[in-house]
Amino acid sequence: MSLRLQVEIKESQEELEKAVKYAVEASSKERLQMLYWLKTGQVNNRRSLAQLLGRDEATITRWLKKYKEGGYRGLLEVKQAPGKEAIVSGENLERLKQRLCEPQVFNSYSEIQEWICTELGVNIAYKTVYQLVRYKLGAKLKFSPPKNGK
Repeated sequence: MSLRLQVEIKESQEELEKAVKYAVEASSKERLQMLYWLKTGQVNNRRSLAQLLGRDEATITRWLKKYKEGGYRGLLEVKQAPGKEAIVSGENLERLKQRLCEPQVFNSYSEIQEWICTELGVNIAYKTVYQLVRYKLGAKLKFSPPKNGK
């Protein structure tokens, strides 16, 4: 049998019940549920908590440590990986935006790719150029249809 957990839950039972009810993210909800069960005495050991939550005991230990160190807010904080740094950003991104605002400057994404390479000194894949221009900047290249119907 596991040892009884010695954790002092500072929040009231009512506060935790309300927080569990209105939690939006699943990760927050299960962490709050853990606190609620501990506060109400429904669960008193790590193994039982792990089984009820479908988590490893090490995860429960980590969550309890976060709660002891940072309280309620510390427990709910989920850190995000920073991600990859943008290839075109800052001043270069602004230059590209301004250039895209000028009428009929670029006729294709390949032309934009060449411009970025020559003017900004950045080698960038066609797919990345397309995603940058189309989705991040929200720009569309405007092509005029041929006048002869060809």
